[in-house]
Amino acid sequence: MIQKALASLLMCLQAGILLAETLVLPPADVDVVGQVQYMEAHQDDTLLDIARRYDLGQDEILVANPDVDRWLPKAGSIVVLPTRYIIPQATRNGLVLNLPEMRLYYFPKTEPGKFPVMITHPVSVGRMDWVTPLGKTTIASKQKDPSWRPPKSIKEEAAREGRPLPDIIPAGPDNPLGRYAMRLGIPGYLIHSTNKPYGVGMRVSHGCVRMYPEDIEKLFNEVPVRTPVQIVNQPIKLGWLADTLFIELHPPLDEDLPEYENYLQRVLDAIAEFIADRDTTLDGEATRHFTLNGKAIRQAVEEKSGIPVAISR
Repeated sequence: MIQKALASLLMCLQAGILLAETLVLPPADVDVVGQVQYMEAHQDDTLLDIARRYDLGQDEILVANPDVDRWLPKAGSIVVLPTRYIIPQATRNGLVLNLPEMRLYYFPKTEPGKFPVMITHPVSVGRMDWVTPLGKTTIASKQKDPSWRPPKSIKEEAAREGRPLPDIIPAGPDNPLGRYAMRLGIPGYLIHSTNKPYGVGMRVSHGCVRMYPEDIEKLFNEVPVRTPVQIVNQPIKLGWLADTLFIELHPPLDEDLPEYENYLQRVLDAIAEFIADRDTTLDGEATRHFTLNGKAIRQAVEEKSGIPVAISR
């Protein structure tokens, strides 16, 4: 009887974790949502298995667990699940994609009588030579079971690598677009499923945005055509939770590395700018009084764990 009760409790807890990509959206002056979670690795687990099970990307689970073997985590070892987020600095409307974080945020319209929510999923984005473009656009169209017509540039690359592509790849298990595709207003770019889910959460695409098949299947049905999309580049994210300032740091995109050679200085500049924009009155008076924790800031810069860290007292 006790074992049955414990099993039921475990199932409930796991269900709560698996649904953690849908979070109650806080008021505009609160930026930190979710909680970091922990689980024990099982004998047959890889970190990639765990990442997909808990709706995390490959890079983000690796960065959060630098001492855990990617392919053979020791059974019983504790795995950190980085399921706490600072909402990107963008309009909380429609879809927001933060490239360095490789994570998509969706802010659906609030239904009458319900709390506003935010839905978030890991994604893959364009690699350095096929960069996903920044800016504002919309969902221009949606298609289930799409066929794929490889563009000339991709066909030429594939031919050079000795794997020529046909003019059209029909819907099916070999289609790189998977079963669902949402075309952006930027010509040639889509948010789509994939037949290579182990690459989600990495810079591996030709500029499109890839999602786990199970994630885009749900999102496809919820996101209407003409939904606004904001694509941003924010390796440094700052936000408030009550009177505590948090920072969430990610490695910058490879092409931006020269600009982040002094990452600590970029962080200090970002903190000063954030405070000036968010926490001073028109007369320059501070709206909050706090002391920054220099040790916590330096540690966050060193680790770039992708997990929000409190940096104020």
